[in-house]
Amino acid sequence: MLRGPLLRRLGNHSRRNRIYKALRELGRVVRTVTLLRYLSEPQLRDQITAITNRTEAFHGFAAHLMIGGQLISHNDPDYQERVVKFNELIANCAIYSTALDITDAANALAAEGHVVDPDDLATISPLITRTIRRFGNWIVDTTPPQNIVATRLDLTPRALFPAAPV
Repeated sequence: MLRGPLLRRLGNHSRRNRIYKALRELGRVVRTVTLLRYLSEPQLRDQITAITNRTEAFHGFAAHLMIGGQLISHNDPDYQERVVKFNELIANCAIYSTALDITDAANALAAEGHVVDPDDLATISPLITRTIRRFGNWIVDTTPPQNIVATRLDLTPRALFPAAPV
């Protein structure tokens, strides 16, 4: 099997290794091409900025939910990994719950005959912190819900993505 000897050769941290040097140069080429694309393509810069902002917003939201502060008190890597995973699970559950609430509100408005503007929906973020009671009463009800949860918007056809004018 090729993988074992290759990983052994790369794992010895020898800078004189030809494979190491070749992969290092390949990495430099990929990095340079990516940097040149970033500098020359405004759309790529906008896309990277949008994704970075979205990721930072999620991390800020998860940090808000971190109970006990930012400090993880143990040096045990397994414990630290569990804390991070639990925090992200809580953040994702809160985001999902808020998204369902937003969907219910938009469906209720559409059912009443109001026009739900897709541009307005695009500005709503499920990363809302002011409605979350971090240190309040946490009641976990494991019984199934009576009503089916609405996970899709019931808007008129082509409301969110209207056909482009020809």
